[in-house]
Amino acid sequence: MTYCSFDEINDALKNGSISCFQLVDNYLGNIEASKDFNIFLEVYDEEARQRATEIDAKIKAGNAGRLAGMVIALKDNICYAGHTVSSSSKILEGFESLFSATVTERLLAEDAIVIGRTNCDEFAMGSSNENSAYGPVKNPLDPTKVPGGSSGGSASAVAANCCLVSLGSDTGGSIRQPASFTGLVGYKPTYGLVSRHGLLAYSSSFDQIGPFAHNIADAALVTDVMKGGDEFDGTCVRDNHGEVFPVKANDKKKIAVIRDCVEAEGLDPEIKLHMLSSIEKLEAEGYEIEWIDFPYLDFLVPIYYVITTAEASSNLARYDGVHFGYRSPNAHDLESTYKMSRSEGFGLEVQRRIMLGTFVLSSGYYDAYFGKAQKARRFITEKTNEILENCDAILLPTSPHTAFELGQEYADPTVMYLEDIFTVQANIGGHPAISLPTGKHSNGLPFGIQLIGKKFKDNEVLNMSNDVMKVLA
Repeated sequence: MTYCSFDEINDALKNGSISCFQLVDNYLGNIEASKDFNIFLEVYDEEARQRATEIDAKIKAGNAGRLAGMVIALKDNICYAGHTVSSSSKILEGFESLFSATVTERLLAEDAIVIGRTNCDEFAMGSSNENSAYGPVKNPLDPTKVPGGSSGGSASAVAANCCLVSLGSDTGGSIRQPASFTGLVGYKPTYGLVSRHGLLAYSSSFDQIGPFAHNIADAALVTDVMKGGDEFDGTCVRDNHGEVFPVKANDKKKIAVIRDCVEAEGLDPEIKLHMLSSIEKLEAEGYEIEWIDFPYLDFLVPIYYVITTAEASSNLARYDGVHFGYRSPNAHDLESTYKMSRSEGFGLEVQRRIMLGTFVLSSGYYDAYFGKAQKARRFITEKTNEILENCDAILLPTSPHTAFELGQEYADPTVMYLEDIFTVQANIGGHPAISLPTGKHSNGLPFGIQLIGKKFKDNEVLNMSNDVMKVLA
């Protein structure tokens, strides 16, 4: 059996055609059948069955939470007390978390069932899910293709019907790009709406936890449960900013289309045609479309990588074989402990980004690189806000293309960084953004379009997205 919405599961639980226990068993069967895709690093089979039994009793007693019957997977950088968390890195192999992330606690409090932790790019650094210390994840829609990254395991878990919803983290597009590659809804909330406490940090001023789902209503419900102030995260706002669930009908809105994205040289011709066709359909339904120029597209990725690598250099300094993490058995003194533990524990991409970040923070280069990138970040944020003062959302592609081949090799490893060209704008400004599964390529693979909204207007973004999906479905 396959369920693609929480409403379907609720109906089945109410009419007695399925129990939580049977639902978990069904998902565990799908996980077993999907083992070749390398989606899960750990499956909590017996624990999930036991929890399902407890929630069945709660449902029968009439005191179950809002998420009773929702089976969820966690990206392997989100803490769950008493469970291993490794960020798919050898440096944290076997590390067991002493506490749960705030989002994990809030989901469990509403009776969600956590079924396992999913593979990801090491420390969330990548766009293909090939940088994991535990091997690449394969796209369930075509195992010769990548699922996207860094949250490729979480996207694949939902796409392969191994759970109803999964959590990922989005630093520069790591939820939205995999959602585009696997035909899902991928939502990055406003920065600060959802607590980052218990998320293993890559870049603290960019990272944001969000959901993968088959539909917008489920993504909105999970976001609504997770959001809100948290004393453990100083960047998380105290104001809840209203409900983001239920999803309601919106009045027709004004949407900005960035001409530079639609006409970008590297954009797949079929995705461009789909964008133009979607715009025509939205106009025909009463949406006001405003084409705008945004001649800063080429600056977004450099801004993103200068700042995020600098923050990564700082955040990952703790994994040194002394304070945290793997310690090389070949080390013989303090210096060799640091050098060998980090060289053996971190993968090549993580090492590359740490070195880049250390360089831009170094004496003599700080102002030239990091300081300038911070100023440029503020400029981009202001320009994005200016667009959103006159429009309700910005429409643009999620990715320049569909899922690409596993194992592609590049002479220049930074070529992969251009995967983020359409997604980093939302992270630079902290705006909410969503990838909507509206396209199907002639190669048989799905792709998404993206909406970026006003900060802390997540309910408006989700409501508009729901309406847009009805027009474009």
